[in-house]
Amino acid sequence: MSGLLGMVVASILAAPPTLQELQDQLTLNSKIVSEQFYYWTVVVMWLIHVGFMSYEAGAGRRKNVMATAMKNILTIAVVTPTFFYFGWWIYGCFGHGLIPINPDNFFDSAGNLLQGKAPSEGLMATFCSETTPWAANLGPNLQDHISGVFWAAFLLFSWTTASIMSGAIIERARLSAYLLLACLLGSVIWILDASWGWSWYGFLPTRWGFHDSIAGLVVHGVAGAFTLGVLFNLGPRIGKYTKDGLARSFKPHNLHLTLMGLMLIFTGFYAFYAACLVIQPTTPPGWGNIYLNPTTLSSITFAITIGFAGGFTGGYFASRGDPFWTLSGGLAGVISVSAGADIYAPSLDYLIAIFGGALAVYAGNFIEKKMRVDDAVGAVAVHGVCGFWSPLAVGLFAAGYPTGINNIDTSLTGQLYGMMVFLPLGFLGGYIPSWILKKVNLMRVPPEVELEGLDMAEFQTDFYPEFDRPAEVIVLPDGTEVPSEPILLEEYEQVISNGRRPVAAGTGAGSGSGGEG
Repeated sequence: MSGLLGMVVASILAAPPTLQELQDQLTLNSKIVSEQFYYWTVVVMWLIHVGFMSYEAGAGRRKNVMATAMKNILTIAVVTPTFFYFGWWIYGCFGHGLIPINPDNFFDSAGNLLQGKAPSEGLMATFCSETTPWAANLGPNLQDHISGVFWAAFLLFSWTTASIMSGAIIERARLSAYLLLACLLGSVIWILDASWGWSWYGFLPTRWGFHDSIAGLVVHGVAGAFTLGVLFNLGPRIGKYTKDGLARSFKPHNLHLTLMGLMLIFTGFYAFYAACLVIQPTTPPGWGNIYLNPTTLSSITFAITIGFAGGFTGGYFASRGDPFWTLSGGLAGVISVSAGADIYAPSLDYLIAIFGGALAVYAGNFIEKKMRVDDAVGAVAVHGVCGFWSPLAVGLFAAGYPTGINNIDTSLTGQLYGMMVFLPLGFLGGYIPSWILKKVNLMRVPPEVELEGLDMAEFQTDFYPEFDRPAEVIVLPDGTEVPSEPILLEEYEQVISNGRRPVAAGTGAGSGSGGEG
């Protein structure tokens, strides 16, 4: 009892904590809260990739389901190390252009900022030095509570970009070719554009006021453009287009699984949105967007929830109730409001999302029927087209909002600059390497393998032996389905010899592939 009394007396007589001690404790608490926050966003964002695997496996034909699922798993296996060893460094060091920042250009030997150098440049140089794989903070470090979880959040964005391409090229791309392209997209192309336009130090926001707060363009739009470049060289699946120019409808083997996958993606998107914000303990305290402008979690909650509702609405009416496009419209709606999610009023979110959901349907039909591009899941329409619509909408409806540490007003001109930079970066980034792979005959599986199915070639087993394979059909321009003639190996020569455009004796085209309508 006396010991307890002594402790109480000692605590009363002890000197109160100083202001500096209180500030240090507050800073530590803020760091720990930030660490926990990003950790749990990473955990929930895993649902996005569970969803992608289910979505693509369900959209593919039964003979390719396991190969499609394994491709998504191996995406994680290859993008993770490449992002660690050079992807994160690209983000930290290339914001002002293609020349990396050298910290020696901004600090003297004592670590003091050199005279005449802007603080923002000095901070960027510090961040650059912390993104190399040998940096002290990229590993166990008791003094660092943020680097690992923040890196992991960006890593999951990288998986997302690769998964966007993954679904579009199912059933005919070589696994090795896909994994190489996934590393290029996930660890070079998208993270380079993020450094330019999705960072507080990038040249697009600091000079032109480019605003894309939740990565509508820098993740989705660029990945969609990259995918389109790949599809131009990959070509359609054997038998997708007939000699008369009509399109066969390759029905999903399990549409319910595809729709469930989309719902899992939607769930993970709440964490995706949240991970795009930063906690600012300094003045003004609270949440900031990626450009360090003040915002709130409530703002993006309104945007994502109403964006889904508007996208479902637009997709439903534009597709006349097609289940696949109704749910895909929800994803298109969220992507459409992403660029301005931190500043839009809810009613504006709804209108932009409705337009985006409908736009994805019309773009998907145009890409398949007019361009003769076989996008198995409509990724170019949903992610690519709506990813570019997203920043354009900011320029049209939110011009004048100050963006970035320089408080440059957002403008239609600035948004167009960003779009003009990222379109060739994404498209050529996918087109050139896939063209090289095609020339050395490493892009597509052999035709015999494609016709038999990738599961049999890779695993020597049919994972649905008790069911018959459904017959393919041709959808006429008026929507009538008619039985298809057998898909012959000779059609492969026609597809390859004419690139992505088969020789069309007729003018009609059918509905979407993999559940596209």
